[in-house]
Formats: sequence, structure tokens, C-alpha cells
Amino acid sequence: MKPRRVGMSRGYEEMDGANVPRPPGGTTAPAGASVGSSTSATGTAAPPTGGTMLAGVAPEFELASVSVVPDDTYTVTQAVNALGFGWFQVKLSLCVGLCWMADSMEMTILSVLGPALHCDWNISRYEQALVTTVVFLGMMLSSTFWGHLSDRYGRKPALTLCGVLLFLYGLLSSVAPSFGWLLLLRGLVGFAIGCVPQSVTLYAEFLPTKQRAKCVVLLDCFWALGACFEVALALAVTPTLGWRWLLGLSAAPLFIFAIITPWLPESARYHVTSGQSDKALATLEQIAKDNRRPMLLGRLVVEGPSGSRGSLKALLGSSLRRTTLLLWFIWMSCAFCYYGLVLMSTELFGGKNKTMGDGDDTMTSGCQPLATTDYMDLLWTTLAEFPGIFATIYVIEKFGRKKTMALQFLLYAGCVLMITVTDVRIFLTIILFMARGIIAGLFQAAYVYTPEVYPTALRSIGVGGCSALARLGAMATPYVAQVLFQSSIWSAVAVYGIFAACASVACMLLPYETRGADLAH
Repeated sequence: MKPRRVGMSRGYEEMDGANVPRPPGGTTAPAGASVGSSTSATGTAAPPTGGTMLAGVAPEFELASVSVVPDDTYTVTQAVNALGFGWFQVKLSLCVGLCWMADSMEMTILSVLGPALHCDWNISRYEQALVTTVVFLGMMLSSTFWGHLSDRYGRKPALTLCGVLLFLYGLLSSVAPSFGWLLLLRGLVGFAIGCVPQSVTLYAEFLPTKQRAKCVVLLDCFWALGACFEVALALAVTPTLGWRWLLGLSAAPLFIFAIITPWLPESARYHVTSGQSDKALATLEQIAKDNRRPMLLGRLVVEGPSGSRGSLKALLGSSLRRTTLLLWFIWMSCAFCYYGLVLMSTELFGGKNKTMGDGDDTMTSGCQPLATTDYMDLLWTTLAEFPGIFATIYVIEKFGRKKTMALQFLLYAGCVLMITVTDVRIFLTIILFMARGIIAGLFQAAYVYTPEVYPTALRSIGVGGCSALARLGAMATPYVAQVLFQSSIWSAVAVYGIFAACASVACMLLPYETRGADLAH
């Protein structure tokens, strides 16, 4: 252990890694071997200089894998819980929310880009589906890459690179000279979007336990806001200026996010697990300053072992194999159902005048661009995400993560099956409204559960792996929602209902319930 820093008045001590256990009874080891108490320059042991607690607040001890005097140490979890929710988290919410909003816009644009390209370039149904698939292919291929990058070099550098690449490729997509170039550039957009889930990891690691689920679910408000803004932008831009202007203007939030990323904080948990305790302390001091709370006294310690940091193989170890496999299927089903509903909404609202069931892949029927009423109905169904978010906030804390996700999958299955029983536009809009709210809340519930169930050393790669499997489901969904749907609505709806029902069972088979628990060590 390094000696106490001169001039420090709060009793901090630096460390190079995890504490070495003290001898039983708390006796001081010989000079040079003791890490349970601070050591003077002469090598004599000095007594502890303060407990890990705030004035008037009962201490919460979480010894994890260390064996030290409790009132002389604290962990990142204890510090984040003690410093509470304040201005620091509000600023972080806005930064991460902007990233989430930009991601939502890039995803929502897929539902209106296909019909626009059909009218402009006369592409087939399969080519429309390919425009969506190539984005998710890029996301799937890059998810584990971004997870490794985040776990090895930090969340902040990965998100900074993500913001720059997303803006660049999004802008270049608007000037693509041919369909082949557009596919390539949209695939690169998908590659960059694969990093966006890491923003949720960074956000969750700065949230107190009691507020974590509520705040992560509220983050979905930015997703819903981005989706609504994209539909409104498409309504204003596409009929007059065309899809190229829509792609270019949609990259604006990405430019703003790329500018503000240098001010993003790096995860204190990442710094501790990577042996950079000085930087972790500096971040915790900034939280205390922004939240106007007194800093904890004592020594910052590692919460658990970090030997498997960034290892995909560790996700399939004996202790995590069942959780990982079930979460992969749940995330794949969630993305399959969510993006399927988004694409089906466009087909239902904008495809009433198209020739359906004629087996013509080239769609030689006249071009039917989305009308104002179509955009308005899409906007109404998109607004459903807001009540879905707030309902999830209540249910997820009352009944737990597993039961909430299982119930939402079953409700979604019931809603999509109702699509086949009516052709009345207003009833169809109501059904899609309910289904969109349910699946949006479900997606965010998965984002709450996943970072909670994985340990810090595997959190980014765990979220990244789940995101990769989600993209596999999203890659397949255009061929059901845009191709199979044109031939048989019943068949398409049945596929989504079956996947949702199976995913509901998978949710109940998850071995851990994380409601009210600290982030896993």
C-alpha cells in the first residue's frame, strides 16, 4: 500500500488493487506486510482514521471478498448508495439519454425508409427487408467487439468512438449514390450502434440501488422521444425533400452527442477493477461535490475478483451458463417482437392500397408513399411507449424483474393475435398502441435486469452479448413483418405469438431475481 497522501484531510488511502486479508483479530502485521491500516514513512502502523459512513447515516457494509476492518473501508457500491441521487446523475441522464435518443431515431427511420426507397428506386420487398437486416447485422457483429473494448479500455472511450462513427456514417448514408452503397453505409451505422447499450452499463453503475431500476426504465423516455421525433421529422421532410434529407437531419443528435462525450465520466467500478483506484476516488469525489454530500472516509477497496474481466468464455461458466443462455433467447425474442411490431405498423397503415398476396416480389403495383394519416397513426402508436415505460416502473419494483418480463411477453402475444380480428383503422390503432407500450416496457425491463445479474468484471461483455443476440432476432424480423406478412397475416402474427409465449417461459426459468439487490460483484 502506498503511504497516505500529504495534504489529504479526509482519511483517504491509495491502493494498487484488492486488499490482502488481515490476520484474525485485527492485529497489525509487520511493517511492509500490513494493508489493514495506514503506514507511516517509518513503517510503523497508524490507527484507522475514520469510518466509511456519513454523519447521521447508518453504515452499510458489504465485505464481498475482502477481509478488513469494516469501519476503515468502503466499496464503490457503498459510496454510490451513500452519495445518493443528485445533480451528477441528472447530468449523466441527459448525456446518456441523448445517445439513446439518437439510437432510437436510427432505428425508427427503418420503418419509413423502405417505402420511400421503393418509390424512389423501385426496390423489391426482399430488398426493403435487406435494408433493415443489414443494420442489425452490423449491430450483431459489433456488440461483442464494443463489449470487449468497454471492459478493457473503459466505457467512455468506446462511447466517444461510437458517437463519431455514428454521425459520420449516418451523414454519408444520405448521399449514397446507389442501393449497394446505401446497404454498406447502413451496415456501418449498425456497427457503430452496437456500442449504444454500453451507455446503459455506464449509467447503471452510477445509480444508487434504490433508484437504479426506476432510472434505467425512465431512460427509455429518451428512446420514445427519439422515435416520436423521427416520425414527426419524416412527416415534415420526406413528402417534400425526400428520404436523403431525412437521413441527413437524423444525424444531428449524433453530432451533439459526439461533442459532449469528452465530458462523460468514466465508470468508477471500471477504474477499481482495473487497478486505477486514484481515478475512481476522483470520480467519487466529483459525485460528492455535484450532489452536495460529504465524501466517505476510509479506504476504497475492490468489491471482488477481476481475473475474468472481458472474457466471453466466463459468461458460459458453470455459475452463469443458464442465466446467459436464457437471457440470449429473451433478448432475441424481445428485439424480434419489438421491431416486428414497428415494421408491421407501417405495413398495416401504409399498405392498404398495395396489392397483397399476389406473390409478386418486385411489387410492380403503383407506388404508395406513406400519407399524412399514416404518419399520424404511426406517431400515435409510438407515443404508447411513454405509458408503457411508467407502467413498467411500477410493476417491476412491485413484482420483480422476472415476473414483469414474463407477464409482458404474454400480454404482447395476446395483442398481436388481435390484429387479425379487425380491419377498422381506429381499433387497429388501439391494438397497436397497447402492444407497442407493452413491448417497449419489456425491452427496458430487460435492460434493467441484465446489468444487475452480471458481475462488474463481466457486465459490459454480458450486456454486449445479449445485445448481439437481440440483433439476430431483429435481422430475422423484416422477413416476417414485411415479406411473410404480405402473403399471410395469420402466419406472421402466429410467429410473433409463439416467440413471445416461449420467451415468457424463459423469463420464469431465470435463476436469479435482482429486485432490491446491489449490482453483482
